Order: sequence, then structure tokens, then C-alpha cells
Amino acid sequence: MRKNARFAGVIAPVLTPFGEDGSPDAERFVQHCRWLMQDGCTALAPFGTTSEGNSLGLDERMELLEAVVDGGIPADKLMPGTGACALADAVVLTRHAVELGCGGVLMLPPFYYKAPSEEGLWRFFAGLIDAVADDRLKIYLYHIPPVAQVGFSLRLIGRLITAFPRTVVGLKDSSGDWANTAAVLAAHPEFDVFPGSEVFLLDGLRHGAAGCISATCNVSAAAIRRVHDTWQAKDADARQAAITALRKAIQAFPMIPALKALIAHYRGDPAWARVRPPFVELGAAEAEKVVRTLADTHGFRLEFARTA
Repeated sequence: MRKNARFAGVIAPVLTPFGEDGSPDAERFVQHCRWLMQDGCTALAPFGTTSEGNSLGLDERMELLEAVVDGGIPADKLMPGTGACALADAVVLTRHAVELGCGGVLMLPPFYYKAPSEEGLWRFFAGLIDAVADDRLKIYLYHIPPVAQVGFSLRLIGRLITAFPRTVVGLKDSSGDWANTAAVLAAHPEFDVFPGSEVFLLDGLRHGAAGCISATCNVSAAAIRRVHDTWQAKDADARQAAITALRKAIQAFPMIPALKALIAHYRGDPAWARVRPPFVELGAAEAEKVVRTLADTHGFRLEFARTA
């Protein structure tokens, strides 16, 4: 495991709660961020896929980020998603995060136009870095081709690292392909690589990964953190098997609505189940099935008594 990673450990891509009018609920959002840090997260990555980040407007993202910092979460523990299809939008979001003091940003490639050339992607990131023009900027590339259909090749990663070694410092690999994660780790051992699922946490740590950034950290950070902290212990494989089984049980349902249904149930707060179109909430029977399946099969429950 990396000892000098800028970010390391268990990082949650924070779910975004919505109010009755459909707008982001900053109070619930900050409350959840505080609970995640208490539950074992080492940092937070709001406005990625799990956050419904691409369903949020630029102003909404920036206002929520400011609310989290104002709410007492240290800015250097935040890795907000600032990727956008338009370079101008990505610059606005990234500059704002840097000026707030965020420890880094998590950046999707511009993903609307499919099969862009390596040169085109290179120009996008080089242009962004030049436009932000701040030595504090730390970029974590967000590789999620199953969703974005545009990713980062090993060659492009190497080119960006070579040109911007103090700026392009890591990658979240949500490809779901361990072979790809292993290849990045082998090619760039000083890069901060985070598998996008705890399924690959133990293998990742054994090959030099910095931790994981996983949707299910929203509900199971404590167990995932135990694997991270005890990865060299004799029972590490058994602990890994347990978090893998839970992850697979959750992802058998629509992931974001299911995670929100779990929080709504255990908080006794039905408003937490709200999602933004194009997502829809789970029906009552399906939401109950999620809760019952995890409780009966995995002994799963959530405890929010320690929420600040």
C-alpha cells in the first residue's frame, strides 16, 4: 500500500439528498458527510456518479461544496467531481474547488462525443490545467467506461503524468476490470490509484493501490475501513469476502435508489429516497426487499446515533 498518497483509504462518493421541490438539500447533505467521516471514511468525493453529479447544475455543485466546507468538513478531505463535457464548465468547477482548498478534484473525460482521439482528450486536460493555472490543483482521473463510454488509455495516462507530474496525480478506476487496474498500478507505481469498488480493495492494496472510492461506502464504510486498515492481517481475506458479498447484494438492485432507500429506512426519513430524473425511486415493495435481503442475509443495519 502507498505510504505517501495525497489521498488514501476509504473514500465515499457522497449521495445527494433532494428536497420536496427537487432541489439539493444542503442540510441533509452536510449531515450525511459528517456521518460518513465518523463512520470510517478518510475523505469524501462528492459529485461523482453516485452523487448524481451530472444531474446537478454548476451552481448547485458549487453551493453544496461550500456548504460542506462551511459545515466543518476540512476542504483538504474533499475530492469533488469537476468533470464536464464543456471545457469552460470544467474550468469553472475546478477553479472553484481549488480556491476552496480542496485536496484534489475527480475528473471525468469529456464524454458526450464518443471515441475521441487521444490528442483530443490530451488537449482538453492540458487546456484545463493551463486555464486554472494554480499549482495547488491535483487531478484524479475518473475512468468509468461502462457509463461514460470514454476512458483513459495507459498511453494517455502516461502522457498526462509526464507532462503534469505535480498535477495529474491519481485515478479512480471504475472499469470493473481488475486487469486494467493492475496494469495502471504496474505501469505507474507512484500514481494514486483507487479501485471504484471495494470488491478490488484487498487486491489493490497488495499491488500498491491507495485505497478505494466506492458507492457502497455510503452505507458500509466501517467494514470497508477495517479491511483497509488490517489488509496485512491473517483474516484479511475473510474480511474482504464479507464486504464483497455485501457489495454484490446491494448492486443486484438499482444502486443509487437502493442506497438511498437504505438510508431513508434506517434514518426514518422518507425524503432520503428522492432521486433526480432520469432515476426513479424504488417502489415500496422493492425498497423493503433491499432492507430485508441485506438484514437477513448479511446481518446489515445502519446506526445513525453518532451523527453530528
